[in-house]
Amino acid sequence: MEKVCQFLKECGTYYLATMDGDQPRVRPFGTIHVFEGRLYIQTGKVKSVSRQIAANPKVEICGFKDGQWLRVSGTLVEDDRYEAKKSMLDAYPSLQSMYSAEDENTQVFYFRDAEAVFSSFTSAPETIHF
Repeated sequence: MEKVCQFLKECGTYYLATMDGDQPRVRPFGTIHVFEGRLYIQTGKVKSVSRQIAANPKVEICGFKDGQWLRVSGTLVEDDRYEAKKSMLDAYPSLQSMYSAEDENTQVFYFRDAEAVFSSFTSAPETIHF
């Protein structure tokens, strides 16, 4: 999982896919963090992505760098604990002007039953489960 997190951090931007009814939605994300042995992302409860995850927590993310891409699929689980939010915001100080571990908007999720597949045109895929 550390390899997955590091790759996505190095990408800078990755793309999160959710479902909005029967319509797929994809948007850029940048927060990725390991806390207590789980891979986390962060958003705000006021955003449509939050509502989409609540309706269907199965998501996929994709990142690309240096001719290699990574797809991570799994189920997101909300972690409403102060400690989880604070850990994410400590890892991304630039977000602290918009989010707080104490506010009602900050939302962090971790991946459950995840599969990460590293792919390229020059080598065999590598799969990691966590």
